[in-house]
Amino acid sequence: MKNYVPRFLEYLEIEKGRSLRTVDNYTFFLNRFLEFAKIDSPTEISPTLVRRYKLFLSRYRDKNRKSLKRSSQNHHLIALRSFLRYLAQQEGMDVLPPDRVELMDEPDREVKVLNEESLEALLSAPDTRTKRGLRDKAILELLFSTGMRVSELVGLDVDDINLKTREMSVMGKGGKIRVVFISDDAADSLANYLGIREDAYKPLFIRYAGGKASASDGDDLRLTVRSIQKIVKKYARKAGLAVEPSPHTLRHTFATDLLRRGADIRAVQEMLGHSSIATTQIYTHITNPQLKEVHRKYHRGNK
Repeated sequence: MKNYVPRFLEYLEIEKGRSLRTVDNYTFFLNRFLEFAKIDSPTEISPTLVRRYKLFLSRYRDKNRKSLKRSSQNHHLIALRSFLRYLAQQEGMDVLPPDRVELMDEPDREVKVLNEESLEALLSAPDTRTKRGLRDKAILELLFSTGMRVSELVGLDVDDINLKTREMSVMGKGGKIRVVFISDDAADSLANYLGIREDAYKPLFIRYAGGKASASDGDDLRLTVRSIQKIVKKYARKAGLAVEPSPHTLRHTFATDLLRRGADIRAVQEMLGHSSIATTQIYTHITNPQLKEVHRKYHRGNK
């Protein structure tokens, strides 16, 4: 049984172009399934075994008595589905059809977005009289301008930025390339930040603490995902925001702001790099002011 898993993981990385993080996650999920199932052959995966596994995930508690979220339970099941699909299509095995592994029902996702006042307060919080403040201002403006994921942001190099065309390509989930666009405000912030950079290091966003680079390209100075998360929280506190946003909150705010202003949902889907329109549609329930106005005008309960 365990011989098939390494081949599947190699297939994900080489043939499907999945990121190392995705491969690591699938490794963890499938190892948990194998530890639970204790089977010798994939042909032993049955509806009964899957049902028992779903019950195991639902009742699971870690050493701190913390349960798995429904979304996390579904990630385990999606990994199992993908494994079964691989076995059928690539190994030619007669296994349980992937669609027989039904996902758990999940509550509607709550999308946190910043209102206009909070957004302006956050974007204005960095002290642009300092080089660190100029860097952080550029980070915040670029996150909101492009809607990119924080993992995409930290992977940017100086050479990726073209302030003339104000667009650039980023590599998203699954190795997919998409074009993102730089707003006037973000372009100004980037120009100010790059204008004070006196180095020739490769990464776009570098740290200013912890010593000099050990490599000539300065890649070891590149800010991490965790660093960006701390930066966003730092300025949220400084701006006195009621909510504690994450970099992903700016991605949500980017999408919501475009839809509120009348952007086509298919265009927003492409800008976000969503494979499915259904993922983008989570924003639509809070982005249609016209519906609110219709309700205000015609509902008999309004005065």
